[in-house]
Amino acid sequence: MRLAILLLFTGLACGQTWAPEDSGVNVSLRGVGAISRKAAWASGAGGTWLRTGDGGATWTHGQVPGAGKLDFRALAALDSRTVYLMSIGPGDQSRVYETDDAGGDWKLVFTNPDAQGFFDGLQFWDSRHGIVLGDAVGGRMTIFTTADGGAHWTRGKTPPALEGEGAFAASNTSLIVRGKKESWFGTGGKGAARVFHSKDGGKSWTVATTPVRHDSAGAGIFSLAFADALHGIAVGGDYNKPGVSDHNIAITADGGLSWSEPSGAAPGGYRSAVVYVPEARAWIATGTSGSDVSRDGGQTWRTFDSGAFNALAFAARDAGWAVGPKGRIAAIRWTAR
Repeated sequence: MRLAILLLFTGLACGQTWAPEDSGVNVSLRGVGAISRKAAWASGAGGTWLRTGDGGATWTHGQVPGAGKLDFRALAALDSRTVYLMSIGPGDQSRVYETDDAGGDWKLVFTNPDAQGFFDGLQFWDSRHGIVLGDAVGGRMTIFTTADGGAHWTRGKTPPALEGEGAFAASNTSLIVRGKKESWFGTGGKGAARVFHSKDGGKSWTVATTPVRHDSAGAGIFSLAFADALHGIAVGGDYNKPGVSDHNIAITADGGLSWSEPSGAAPGGYRSAVVYVPEARAWIATGTSGSDVSRDGGQTWRTFDSGAFNALAFAARDAGWAVGPKGRIAAIRWTAR
C-alpha cells in the first residue's frame, strides 16, 4: 500500500499544466501574489487590481481611483484583505498604493521622489517591513525601505552601478526577500547581469556577476528564486529575442556569492519569472514563449506549455497562478503522464 501511494504521488508529480481562468479584464497583467489555496491577488495596466477568494473560480476586479493611466507591475500581498501595489514609470508615475479592506479603499503611501527614477520591484518581509527597487539614480541602483507599513520610506545605498545597468519590472521577481531581513535583486542591460544581496534589510549590499546574457539593453536577469538560504536560480535572457535559450539561466549553491550555468537543457527561451515549489520539489519558469519545469535543481528543464505568461506565484503545491497579456490568468494543475 505504501509503495502504491508513493508511485501515485510520483506519477502525479511528473506532469503539470496551466488551467485557464476568467479574469474579467483585457489588460496586461504582470503582478501576482498567492496567499493560500483560496486567496490570491493580481495587478496590471490601466490601474487594474484583481483578487480571488475561492481558489480562482471567480475573480473580482477594479481600478485604483486616480490611477487609470498607471501600470501596476508589482504587488505585495500580505493577506486576503491587504495588498500593496507598485506602478512603474518615470518620476512620480512610480508609486505605491495600499488597501486593507480587499480593494474597497486605496491609499497612496509612496511616490518616487527622483525625477529620473523608475521603480522595478516591491516586496515585504512582514506587515511593516518592505523594500522598493528602482533603476540607477546618481550612479547607484535605487533602494527604499519602510519599517512602518509604508508610512515612511528611507533611501538605501548600493554598490556603484555599471554603465547602463538597471532592473526589469517584468514580474516583480527581479527583487525578492527571504526570512526577516534577507534580500536579493538581479540586474540587466548591456554589460550587466549581476545579483545584489543584502542580509540586513537593505542597509548594505554585496554584488556578484552571473553568466546570464547581457549583450543588449533588453538582456539580463528578470527573476530570482531561492529554495533555501543557499540554493537559488536566476532566469532571464533577452526579451527582444524570446525564443533564444542561450545564457538565460544561472544557478547558485552558496547564497548568491557565485553563479554558474546549468549542465543540461536550459529553459526554452526568454523567461521573466521563476519560482520554487517545495511540496513538488520543482522549479517552474515562465515567459512570453512558454513555461518550463526542473526537478534537479535547475540543471535540466522541460517545456510543458507554449503560452505567454509574465509572472507567477505559489502559496502551495496546488495553489499557484500565472498571469499574462490580455488579462490571462491560469492555475497550476498537476497531472499523471
